[in-house]
Amino acid sequence: MRDKTDVWQGTLALMILKTIETMGPLHGYGIARRIEQTSGNLISLNYGTLYPALLKLEQEGSIASEWGVSENNRKAKFYRLTRSGRKQLHQEAQDWEQTTAILARFLSPTEDPA
Repeated sequence: MRDKTDVWQGTLALMILKTIETMGPLHGYGIARRIEQTSGNLISLNYGTLYPALLKLEQEGSIASEWGVSENNRKAKFYRLTRSGRKQLHQEAQDWEQTTAILARFLSPTEDPA
């Protein structure tokens, strides 16, 4: 069994949006560390994956950014959720809940659907 798992396609944006909703504005390093913590350190994000996702979310209008100073006194770009991002988060969360419910039917069948 692998130590770390790959991020499933389509889930990174949802994890980023939920992290920012929960934690408030964060810089990229903080987002990555929080996602890793929340996963119980089963997910490891590299910056070649995270920053293109942040850029895409920003270009779509789901997050906005501004420069600030991090807790260790370094210049950092902080990302915050926009109104559009809140709507996207809500919709994507519903979609994933429905998807996991469907998969659960296959993994733990309780009765014949017919």
